[in-house]
Amino acid sequence: MKRWNLLFALLAMLASAAIAQPYPSKPIRIVVPFAGGGAVDVVARALGQRMSEQMGNPVIVDNRPGASANLGADLVAKAEPDGYTLLMGANGLATNVTLFKNLPFDTLRDFAPVARVGYAPLVLVVPGASSANSLKDLVAAAKAKPGSLNYGTAGNGSSGHLATELLRIKTGIDVVHVPYKGGGPALTDLVGGRLSFMLINPIEALPHVKSQRLRALAVASPKRIPMLPDAPTFAEAGVPGYDASVWWGLVAPARTPKDIIARLSSETLKALENEGVRERLSALGAVVDPAGPDAFGRFLKDEIDKWAQVIKASAIQAD
Repeated sequence: MKRWNLLFALLAMLASAAIAQPYPSKPIRIVVPFAGGGAVDVVARALGQRMSEQMGNPVIVDNRPGASANLGADLVAKAEPDGYTLLMGANGLATNVTLFKNLPFDTLRDFAPVARVGYAPLVLVVPGASSANSLKDLVAAAKAKPGSLNYGTAGNGSSGHLATELLRIKTGIDVVHVPYKGGGPALTDLVGGRLSFMLINPIEALPHVKSQRLRALAVASPKRIPMLPDAPTFAEAGVPGYDASVWWGLVAPARTPKDIIARLSSETLKALENEGVRERLSALGAVVDPAGPDAFGRFLKDEIDKWAQVIKASAIQAD
């Protein structure tokens, strides 16, 4: 009997020691719900590498594309809430709440916000040969001949689609949506003059603006951006209160201990102060705009509400 008691005591001590291991004691996984090479992947890898150096612990990126980013999100929502599985969330984390009727997770209930990383404001561009030299010109042309102008996007429910629908609501223009299976083919047709305009990421626009194959009419952020200093903001161009961007932020499964959330948030914000990380994000046209769990949580709720109004008003359905 004493031998069994000693064995149980030893097992209990080992279990307690395992539980008491300081966090982190094993690799942290950041799930990216998109294929490698895109903006979300680049952001996750830049952050993960720096956080790994800071924490002295591996931080790996796991690409899980599929189902309009819902596959990766669902994986994290159902993961063990121990701080070792995170999601690099983007716009879809907010917009998919309304776009999809039967999501297998609830964004506000099943995730704990960790930190906002930043955003890249969308830029409205037209072909170089377009007669529109300003946003006012484009709006005037659209109103003069309703339905005569078209715009391309990466598909129904994409950031460019929702942003253009928001512009349509704010200005009262009537334009035709042309959805593509990805942003690349749409951009090719815009450069070729087969589309009237697009709202796209500044990094996609920059090479074509420099070569004058595209003209940037306005940037959807409160301030002008260094990448396109001559492009006015929408407010400067005559459409105040218009804001549309692609953004990124880390979330963990709900019920992750608060002390672990606090540690992850602190490490994320510290990483965003690193010059190398900032340079990599700047190369994406991103504005580093860090925020902790509470502020990021409020931002996420506001994004869900904002785009739900646009989606419902425009009767948008995901492909």
